Amino acid sequence: MKAFKLFSLILVLTSLVFTSCVENPIEEEKELIVCLKTLAGHNNWVFSVSYSLDETKIVSASMDKTIKIWDANTGECLKTLIGHTDDVYSVSYSPDGTKIVSASMDKTIKIWDANTGECLKTLMGHNNSVTSASFSPDGTKIVSASRDCSVKIWDANTEVCLKSLAGHIGDVECVSYSPDGTKIVSASLDGTMKIWDANTGECLKTLAGHGRAVQSASFNLDGTKIVSASNDKNLKIWDVNTGECLKTLTGHTWNVNSVSYSPDETKIISASGDKTIKIWDSNTGECLQTLAGHGSNVVSAKYSPSGTKIVSGSANKIIKVWGVN
Repeated sequence: MKAFKLFSLILVLTSLVFTSCVENPIEEEKELIVCLKTLAGHNNWVFSVSYSLDETKIVSASMDKTIKIWDANTGECLKTLIGHTDDVYSVSYSPDGTKIVSASMDKTIKIWDANTGECLKTLMGHNNSVTSASFSPDGTKIVSASRDCSVKIWDANTEVCLKSLAGHIGDVECVSYSPDGTKIVSASLDGTMKIWDANTGECLKTLAGHGRAVQSASFNLDGTKIVSASNDKNLKIWDVNTGECLKTLTGHTWNVNSVSYSPDETKIISASGDKTIKIWDSNTGECLQTLAGHGSNVVSAKYSPSGTKIVSGSANKIIKVWGVN
């Protein structure tokens, strides 16, 4: 009799466990992001950070007027590029990884040899601080943004300014090409973004919806969407063709300084004055993870080209490398 009761109890417990497993299937393991390294060497704010295409190096720009090239694996500072005479706001590699472009408060853009650290060219034409500069996808042109309220397109080889795009009524804080090189997006303190035809310089659309200055804007992989970051503490996702705001992402508690898509465009990364980095689902707008560790205003954060790492820079003079598992 006791054996029968024990057998019945086992059957009931087995049934309960089976039912529970069916009703509550095991959740898919979430992506975990951990800090791998902290790079120290700048003696003032780090405004901009970026990986080289092969992910072996990281380049950074600082308020200390220098650019540094780091070994992405060891964290060793390989080179310090000196030439700007004021804060360096923006830095990034050319598509082939052989050059670096930087933008500075000294009103110039500089092109550097990524291997030797030699300054190859200095582009002059803006009459106020240059806040952002980046290569076109084919590496033949450079687009720049300035506090003179203009966007300029340059020939990367001849240093000639090909076009000056006017339309913003406030400082332009960020500018970049679409992945196919046919469009340019600019973000301004006037609270708007503008989409420009990269060939003609025509303003195709003005995106308005943020409540305060827009600090950063970036295209997704196929160029059909733009994500923007603002001092209104929000991120917004926009349809490039219609100009419609598709989603507003809320969660940061202070100004959002930078934003961009992950290489596979399934995620969005943002850096904020609230001392955090947030990772968002680009489809749902859900905040997936918050990275805290800088302890200060995070000015820049970007994925590596493979999407397996993140690099970030902050006001406390340090750079952090994060691993995506």
